[in-house]
Amino acid sequence: MSTLRRFVPLNVDREQWSAVNTATAVQQSIVVLDLEGVLVPEIWIAVAERTGVSELRLTTRDEPDFDRLMKGRLDLLDRHGLTMSAIAEVIAGLEPLDGARDFLDALRGRTQVVLLSDTFEQFGGPLMRHLGLPTLLCHRLVVVDDRIVDYRLRLPDQKRAAVNAFQGLNYRVIAAGDSYNDTAMLGAADAGFLFHAPDNIKAEFAHFPAVDEYDDLLDLITGELT
Repeated sequence: MSTLRRFVPLNVDREQWSAVNTATAVQQSIVVLDLEGVLVPEIWIAVAERTGVSELRLTTRDEPDFDRLMKGRLDLLDRHGLTMSAIAEVIAGLEPLDGARDFLDALRGRTQVVLLSDTFEQFGGPLMRHLGLPTLLCHRLVVVDDRIVDYRLRLPDQKRAAVNAFQGLNYRVIAAGDSYNDTAMLGAADAGFLFHAPDNIKAEFAHFPAVDEYDDLLDLITGELT
């Protein structure tokens, strides 16, 4: 079986050839988006509304320390006997935010899109079908006998790390999110936008352009595409 190899002229030094090709490489664009609050409702708020445990309404819009936030959530789930099945039932009833699917379809028609979320596979996976199965990079819950007992990060600061990795692959990265845990991603990206962000986030991170309509976000992102 033959192997396809990239042609290098015999009279050209391979290191020089590599340097020339690197220097003339075309930079492509990729868009990274948060999930909850941007494309779908906040899952923990939906759980709070369904179960009546109001403390679960606290999200990354309110608490910048994700570990503290999650430990508080796990404690609440344990104290109130809330199971993975009960949360999955809530998630099964959720739909994308109004206009989110059309926005995402239009954006994916222009460029590659990856969702970067601090949600978990067990939460985000079922929602991907409603969005046309985009790529979702997130974390994972530890579930034992239908009880959520812990969580495992895919890696710390995974949103910023993903942006840096895409840039290392010569992508121009455009990012959009709404919460404290998105701001490192927005700052690392070549262009970052706040979308559906609450007033406290807009005020604290006023250097990021902020919009609330999908058409406006699409225009901002399209203007940054290479």
